[in-house]
Amino acid sequence: MKIIDTHQHLWDMERFKFSWCREIPELNRSFRMPDYLAAIRGTGIEKSIHVEADVDEPYMADETRYILTLAEAPDNPLAGVVACGRPEQGGFREYLDKVIGHPALKGIRRILHTQPDAVAQGAKFIENVKALSSYNLSFDICVLARQLPIAIHLVKQCPRVTFILDHCGVPQVKEKVLDPWRQHLRELSEFPNVNCKISGLVAYADPETWTAKDLRPFVERAVECFGWERVMFGSDWPVCTLSTTLRKWVETLSNLTQNESPENRHKLFYENARRIYRLG
Repeated sequence: MKIIDTHQHLWDMERFKFSWCREIPELNRSFRMPDYLAAIRGTGIEKSIHVEADVDEPYMADETRYILTLAEAPDNPLAGVVACGRPEQGGFREYLDKVIGHPALKGIRRILHTQPDAVAQGAKFIENVKALSSYNLSFDICVLARQLPIAIHLVKQCPRVTFILDHCGVPQVKEKVLDPWRQHLRELSEFPNVNCKISGLVAYADPETWTAKDLRPFVERAVECFGWERVMFGSDWPVCTLSTTLRKWVETLSNLTQNESPENRHKLFYENARRIYRLG
């Protein structure tokens, strides 16, 4: 089975600073392309989307340019880049002008689950996200389950922007809390310009005891809401390694969807990513 991984990270601590990693010892080291290539060996992953990993703000533009140069190399699967950005700031469009133009640049992400709720509700933030449509860039939404109403409000204001919800909206998998996440996911899915990554779920499950059964209701709800046309596989590597290997996550999601048609599985694991992230 051919796979496009829509959510993988790299960070090189000899080049850039990622201060948040200090709080998670298992992730407080460099994860470079050779590490990712080793992790995907034998999984069927042929292409990937690099998603920004919250590099310290002074390094944003340089780190984006560096990742874009990796996308030019013929010896790795990197086919697209979702770069970091700060839409809440007045200089956001000037920042875009510094990085725009590379064919591998597909979108922007601002991690919101670590920020005050007010950040994504400000007029400047909404105005700048709305402007992404004129750059032909999508926006990855990274929020906690309780922040999904904020995401819904943002999407309402930006009907021409393509949105991708990361990690199914970060439900409380470990605690097995389905509501009100289920209702909010349904409401968000009613906007046709929103897509959903089935990713990150193992990182929010119990790292010691999780099973496919624990993940099933969250996977099934995402598919139920967004349909097979708007869901995409993502590994969330190397964050997923806090709970499992990349290979095991691929196998788990494959097993959870094994009774679906080959066409639907191809959409989930490959075709939707190719189309939504405009990979050609």
